[in-house]
Amino acid sequence: MDSRIRRHAEIIVQQAIDLQPGENVVVSMPPVAEDLRVALYEEIGKVGANPVMLARGDRGIGTDRAARAYLRAVDEDDISEPEHLLKLFEHTDAAVVARPHENVSEQSDVDTETGAAFAAAYRDVLNARLETKWCLTHYPAPADAQSAEMSTEAYEDFVFGAMNKDWDAVREHQAQMVEILDPAEEVRIVSGDTTDVTMSVEDMVTLNDWGTNNLPAGEVFTAPVPDSVEGEVTFDKPVYHQAREIQGAWLKFEDGEVVDFSAEQNEDVLEGILTTDEGSNRLGELGIGMNRDIDRFTYNMLFDEKMGDTVHMALGRAYPATVGEGVEQNDSAKHVDMIVDMAEDSYIEVDGEVVQRNGTFRFEDGFEE
Repeated sequence: MDSRIRRHAEIIVQQAIDLQPGENVVVSMPPVAEDLRVALYEEIGKVGANPVMLARGDRGIGTDRAARAYLRAVDEDDISEPEHLLKLFEHTDAAVVARPHENVSEQSDVDTETGAAFAAAYRDVLNARLETKWCLTHYPAPADAQSAEMSTEAYEDFVFGAMNKDWDAVREHQAQMVEILDPAEEVRIVSGDTTDVTMSVEDMVTLNDWGTNNLPAGEVFTAPVPDSVEGEVTFDKPVYHQAREIQGAWLKFEDGEVVDFSAEQNEDVLEGILTTDEGSNRLGELGIGMNRDIDRFTYNMLFDEKMGDTVHMALGRAYPATVGEGVEQNDSAKHVDMIVDMAEDSYIEVDGEVVQRNGTFRFEDGFEE
């Protein structure tokens, strides 16, 4: 087995979820990630914890041919909350999830309304998983390498280079941005002529993602006050959702809600996201990418949202840990991240002060006032 896979498993068990003897852990990943599943089970055994494998994903049916068959056959009105899966996560201490693909487009012909209904039915399952010590990670499957337009070997090097890092050093570097954003009241994001959006983050909590819930990590993120978002934003990078590619997504916000939108490609998929429930047309996250080992777009949001010189905003659910005490949490069955390129003609302003310009932070060499 590749030693990098064993190192990945060690980081997950020892750092990301800090697994303890006797704890119950769910490992959710398909057979294409068999080497990582084996390495994880070995590390879990060393700890003395109790594993359960979900081979078809943390939502039960996965992303493969069987999932497609179910979603195309089921009547939207018959989709209901899976109480048996909910019970599993309610009795789970930790969860490790990876979603590599055998075919990234397997569900491209599933009706968007059915996909939205399925996501809504699984909201409590998602909430229960997020109450555990959870880690979302990845395995370099050939289909994902193909999406990234890379050879399998080059993609493996890219994936493990982004994940098997000195995370203590990452934590220290990113802590400088946390110190700026956590006490802030207002953030403004400007990029070119098409993005100028402001939001309140007053009393919200800024988190340092240095290798716990996400692997790869490499972002600082918080939640906007739900009704505070104002302005327009164009997302430069594609959004891959329900096996469809949304290109050129544009949103206009007033009083926190999306009041107008468009997309150059698959606008109906964007509309499906926005109309899933009451919270899916509001932002639930503002994230600032800081992992410069992720230097290319790969159609995998777990990596792409961490890219240096980017910010991302998520429609839908806010992570509870980012919501301050007594502040409303944006709740939704959706959490869909979308990326703004900040490398050129762009800046981040916090309480009236520019803290990043053209991808360079105020605390880094080369920052221009």
